[in-house]
Parts: sequence; structure tokens; C-alpha cells
Amino acid sequence: MNNRQIFLQHLAQTSDAPIAIEMNKANGIYLYDTNGKQYIDGIAGFSVANIGHSHPKVIEAVQQQAKEYMHLIVYGEFIQQPQTAYAKLLTDNLPPSLNCVYFTNSGAEATEGAMKLAKRVTGRAKIFAFNNAYHGSTQGALSIMGDEYWRNSFRPLLPEVYHFNYNNADILHAIDESVACVVTEMVQAEAGVKAPEKKWLQALYKKCKEHGVMLIADEIQSGFGRTGTLWAFEQFDIVPDILLLGKALGGGMPLGAFIAAKELMFSLTNNPVLGHITTFGGHPVSCAAGKAALEVLLQGEYIKTVKEKEQFLIENLQSKHIKAIHHFGLWFAIQFEHAEVAHAVIKKCIEKGLITDWFVFAADCLRIAPPLIISKEALKTICAIILQSIEEVKKGK
Repeated sequence: MNNRQIFLQHLAQTSDAPIAIEMNKANGIYLYDTNGKQYIDGIAGFSVANIGHSHPKVIEAVQQQAKEYMHLIVYGEFIQQPQTAYAKLLTDNLPPSLNCVYFTNSGAEATEGAMKLAKRVTGRAKIFAFNNAYHGSTQGALSIMGDEYWRNSFRPLLPEVYHFNYNNADILHAIDESVACVVTEMVQAEAGVKAPEKKWLQALYKKCKEHGVMLIADEIQSGFGRTGTLWAFEQFDIVPDILLLGKALGGGMPLGAFIAAKELMFSLTNNPVLGHITTFGGHPVSCAAGKAALEVLLQGEYIKTVKEKEQFLIENLQSKHIKAIHHFGLWFAIQFEHAEVAHAVIKKCIEKGLITDWFVFAADCLRIAPPLIISKEALKTICAIILQSIEEVKKGK
């Protein structure tokens, strides 16, 4: 059996139509298949590779840590330098109230931990979330996912979860002392890069404060410079009670985190003890990789150039066949008249050497979220491939 046959036969599939390109190398903004074909990674591994693939500083950190030690014991028992060093770097670049990090394996697990923390701190059961929200696929995260199509096959899910429309005042009237938390993406990712209105988000923040409700900000996709600031919440002048991180957090290695004030996080240590526990969360190699990646991001000029690159894409993605462009930083959803067109354009782009994809709640949109290190010349190539693909699809080629 060749690798494709093994992939289809012996690896669990997530859809009946995987991209199924066999890759064997990744470097910078590029991926390479086993035939040597080069692809621009137009989605940065779904916002994971913000500083590109195989950065030498990250590789060095991984190799060095692997020489020292890998797994030692369940998370939270031994003092492990990669965890403490990365936690210190993260909290040094966050508001003072976000000073305690719980490292997990993934963003979904961070969501689970944050929901448990909010319930434990408040002693309440209700969780408010939003339609068209995505926070992961584990059962708790699935419960707050914002679409019944994705939830229905796996019921029963968590009780006392209520969904509201994003950017809508209804939730402001519903928040009271029975609510444990409101979970919101700073920018709705899988809805097709939908940003909140600043006044609405500030009103939501104020309402949560008035009623002792934990505001959980999901920055799993929007964090680490994607929107033009290190954290998207900075642009809305709020500070969440709990912050969710993942994707780029590990610099290409698996890692998630939820971050809150120390006094809140300490509640997970008692009644019961081990209130949240994980074997591999905060893996030392992942933490070493993530710290190295964040250092590269902070020391470079990449975040400062995001808005300029955003404007470049806006100006160069002009076509009468594009219905709308939704964007926030170096993060775009190019909307077409219907999903069939979007998927045909995506397929053409991949054939022409640009990796892109659609959105969970916006199948009529094409995703662009390249590594932040990308040059304008490469962005120009991305635009040319997309526009050429659109024309070919429209002409029936």
C-alpha cells in the first residue's frame, strides 16, 4: 500500500473529501509535496504558523529541550523550566490581571478548562455563547459551538447553555446573577472573520462586570499578532477575565492555555483537589517551541506590518465576482455568491500552488490568513492566483 492508500484506510478521516496532498517539507511560507511542488501556505496551518514553518529559532529550542527532557510527570507537579519561562513571557505581555497560565494540549482543552473555572469561581451553571461561534470539538466546547447542524448528532450535551446573535443587544438584557460566563471570540473566526462593534463589546464587558459574570475571550485564532496587535482584545479596550489561547501558542507544536488571575485559578486546587488535570498539557518541548516563536514575533517587525499588508490585500483583491471581503488584520474571508463557487475557486487555488480553505460557518468564503512574515511580493502572488482562479471558474475551465 502507498501512503495515500494507508492515509485513507488506516487514518480516521474528518471529511469525505480531504485535500490529501502528501507533503514532505515546510519552510517559511512554503509547503512542498513529495513531487517537489511548492505551495504558498495561505492559511498558516490554520493560524498556527504565524512566524512561518520551521523557523530556525524554534527548531533549535525543540532540539535543545528534547536533549534535556521530554515528559516527566503529570502537569502541575514538577517545576519545569520551559513552562515557567513561557508563562513568565506570556504574562509579561498581558494585563496584570491575566497573570496565571494553565497550559493544556490544545485550544479545545483550554475552552473546557475555562468553562470549569468559571463555574467553580461563580458557583453558577448558565453559560452564554454565540451563534456561529467555534471553540473546539470536545463535548463541552461543542456545547457552546454556535450551530445546531454541528451539535445535533452528539446530543445530549451540556445543559444550561444559551446562544445569542453576535453584535446583538439581546444578550445584554439577558445577563444576570445566574450566569457563570459569557464565552466569545474576539473576532468570530469560522463565521468568516466577523469583528464585533467596539461599543457592543464594551457594553458586554461592562454588563459582565456588573453581575459578576466571567468574560471568557477566545483568542485561539486571533492571538499572536494576527489582527495587528499581539492580542485582539487590546483594540477594543477591554480585559477579559479568562483568556483562551492555542494555534500559534506552540510555534507549530501542540499547545493551548487558559489564563486568568492567580486568585481565580487557585480555586481549581481544592474542593476538589485536582479540579483540572492533564497528563501532557504544557509539554516541555511544546513550551520551549512556543516561547521561541513568541520571542521571534516580539523581536521582529511582523505585527507592525499587519495593517499595511491588510490594506495591500484589500487593494489587490478586486473582482466583480467577489460578493464581499471580510477582514481583520492579516485575516480575510473572501465571499462569493454561493458555496459551490467558493469551493471551486479554492480547488483551483490549490492546483495553482496556494493552500487555502473555507470556513465552518461560512462555506461561501475563501480563507486567507498567511504567516505574518509574508512579503508583499508573495501577497501579490496570492492575489494573482485567487483572481486567476476566479476567472477560470467563471469561464467554466
